[in-house]
Amino acid sequence: MTVSEAVRPTYSPRPGEPDAELIRAAINGDRRAVESLLALLRPIVFRYCASRLGGMIRGVSNAEDCAQEVLMAVLVALPRYGYQDNSFLPYVFGIASHKVADVRRNLARDPSAPVPDPEPGQDGPWNPTFEEVERADRGRRLSLLFEVLSAKQRDVLVLRVIHGYSAEETAGALGMASAGAVRVTQHRALNELRRVLRENPDFAGGFAFF
Repeated sequence: MTVSEAVRPTYSPRPGEPDAELIRAAINGDRRAVESLLALLRPIVFRYCASRLGGMIRGVSNAEDCAQEVLMAVLVALPRYGYQDNSFLPYVFGIASHKVADVRRNLARDPSAPVPDPEPGQDGPWNPTFEEVERADRGRRLSLLFEVLSAKQRDVLVLRVIHGYSAEETAGALGMASAGAVRVTQHRALNELRRVLRENPDFAGGFAFF
């Protein structure tokens, strides 16, 4: 085992992500720091949830509800969170992964999700554009396709392919042993998806990164 394999990678914040000073201030109860922290986390968490869940119902997505639950969980946990360098975003991703799993279990138990009321000011029946329908269908198919993968494989693909994290960043964010372990997991996940798509060619439309 090499030195690089023996030392678990850490995660360093990227531009637009919360830094150590802001996180510490939020943990200590600074109201403005808390607001700034949640504002920075919101798009990150939403993209993660949307990547894992997909699908839109009358413009209100399961991902938005899931992301809100993640942010609430982070807010509640902040006073008890023991900060360590480069550990906060992996902690948030861990909460998000559990919340996504909860949503998926709930949807599996009750696939007939209720249709929400129209948004205020919306007149007449919901009339989605072609792009909205296409995006919703793509999200639905991607979500179904990810069912063949393990939770770790799904997380690796979301961070590597959709968010554009490096193998080292992904290893740090998910607490994996090394960048090599990330690459192996990604390779196996993509091979499994290719196998499914070969067996179901009509299901493959739009998934060019496979």
